Amino acid sequence: MNVKVVGAFLLVIVAAAPWSFAQVSDRKKAAGSVLGSLLPRESLGWRAEAEDHLYNPETIFDYIDGAGEVYRAYNFRELLSRRFKKDGKPDIVIDLFDMGAAADAFGVFTHDLDGDDVQLGQGANYKGGLLSFWKDRYFVSVYAEGETAETKDALFAMGRAVDSAIPGRVAKPELVGLIPPPFDDRRAVHYFHSYVILNYHFFVSRENIFGLDRTAEAALSRSGEKNDRIALLLVRYPVEERAAEAFQNFSNVYMRDFQGHGFVQTENRKWTAAARRGDLLAIVFDAPSVERAKEILAGVGTGRR
Repeated sequence: MNVKVVGAFLLVIVAAAPWSFAQVSDRKKAAGSVLGSLLPRESLGWRAEAEDHLYNPETIFDYIDGAGEVYRAYNFRELLSRRFKKDGKPDIVIDLFDMGAAADAFGVFTHDLDGDDVQLGQGANYKGGLLSFWKDRYFVSVYAEGETAETKDALFAMGRAVDSAIPGRVAKPELVGLIPPPFDDRRAVHYFHSYVILNYHFFVSRENIFGLDRTAEAALSRSGEKNDRIALLLVRYPVEERAAEAFQNFSNVYMRDFQGHGFVQTENRKWTAAARRGDLLAIVFDAPSVERAKEILAGVGTGRR
């Protein structure tokens, strides 16, 4: 590249840079303003710091190290973090995630279902100074850097304020409504798009044998006693061809003795069974008998809506 071309290129960059930076800054301010309007500035003596912090899928690792990939797996758009202080008391932080879609807000909430079930938003958990809930397209985390009775009161007061500020309610993903009893316990259902999230909850394969991506949706639930639990996995694809391909891939890779029967007994002496209905793939793992596996598959679509 000759010097004149380089010089011209730099001139274009310099000329365009102020406009570009201004546009990015304006966008961040707009996003921060919208999210910030949903959060309180004060609660029970805790007051917000002057500056909020805004993160996107590229900068989230500056704030949340390893866990950032979980939120990225659910396609999150923006995160606004607001810290609250009160003299002599632990800080409280609200993290408000705009997930872009209600299904993904629900999904990221289902990633960690440990804790006490509380009435807030469209589903909420409380555990050890951490209150989390989802509502519409938002996932909310409110946590104290030290749990006391006073901080717990403040957490719930802040949570109720955010809940009230988010208008309306939306339905859970339709796929979740296909889960039959007893797998439809809300504290057992995980909703996701990524095979990494699947393997976190129930390891199937190091490879993405189901072809999961942002265009597909999956729900996993387990039922039974701790050492004798059955797993049910549902995956819905945008087109039937992909469901057929995933069914065949699962047969070839995971169940080499499938032989077209739709069920197989695995090394742990339990049964795995699979079925495809149009764009929906349903798989049962670790059933005590082939009859029970078939019964579960037959019940898919009969759960509470």
